[in-house]
Amino acid sequence: MEHMIRRVRAEEWAKARELRLEALRDPLAPIAFYESYEQAAEQPDSFWQERTTNAAAGADVVQFVAEAADGRWDGTASVLVEHEGSTRIGKPAPMEQTHVVGVFVRQEARGSGLAEALFRAALEWSWALDSPPVERVRLLFHSDNTRAAGLYRKVGFVPSGAVGPVPDDEMAVEYEIRRPPQGV
Repeated sequence: MEHMIRRVRAEEWAKARELRLEALRDPLAPIAFYESYEQAAEQPDSFWQERTTNAAAGADVVQFVAEAADGRWDGTASVLVEHEGSTRIGKPAPMEQTHVVGVFVRQEARGSGLAEALFRAALEWSWALDSPPVERVRLLFHSDNTRAAGLYRKVGFVPSGAVGPVPDDEMAVEYEIRRPPQGV
């Protein structure tokens, strides 16, 4: 199945909502996401509209989707910009960095390379930032989420040595990729 990896558009908030709710129904959701299905489902349309508009603008957050030829979204990944000293998730950012969050691929599309393609888009976007340039890309995951750990290693993330706690998750592990040499 062919997919196009692209940024979300503001008017696609209903599809963004549907895919997020699907992700929160996944059996690993309790250790993969910082919100529950119930919390997300209770949000009004205005919440989803604002969230999607912000992700489409791509200033401090961007959302990528994997869109099939029939228009179905089979995966997503978002990237948050964390400026040095900011405390968006966890401890203060020690440098200019981005943070990959909300990674999800529908069950029937897993193993197809979609997750890797979403990560390529997230990393390319991160490394292209130049005001100021990003020094590392990081992500957090629960130590029991072995499926995620395998994927993150596959796409080049390595343990940073940092271990939790993050909001409500003392079992969180941080992986990172440092900025590659220019021209790589």
